[in-house]
Amino acid sequence: MEILIPITMFAMIAAIVIAPRYFKSIERQKLQDTLRASIEKGATLPPEVIDALTSDVKAPPSPYKDLRAGIVWLGVAVGFAALGFAVSFEEPDAFYPLIGIAAFPGFIGLALIALSFVTRGKV
Repeated sequence: MEILIPITMFAMIAAIVIAPRYFKSIERQKLQDTLRASIEKGATLPPEVIDALTSDVKAPPSPYKDLRAGIVWLGVAVGFAALGFAVSFEEPDAFYPLIGIAAFPGFIGLALIALSFVTRGKV
């Protein structure tokens, strides 16, 4: 029974990494099947569709995406700080370590928010 905890943890990490790739490959396969059927029926494909299928380019980073990510990271930091505050009623020594843990996502969030303001006029 004790072995289930680490196995579950590693299985969860593997599922988080593998599942999106699997679903993306299924979606791409369905798209290819649809295109194959349309080509077999004699339909012509516009060059834009072929370019979109052959290029796997991600959208350029936007300042709004950085701002949203920064706000989420700040929310995680506030959550850790609230957890430290709540736990400190029962265990007073737990407050400062949890505030220290909350500092990491907090500073990441602040950096992303600052980055969104710096790159706002450049995109």
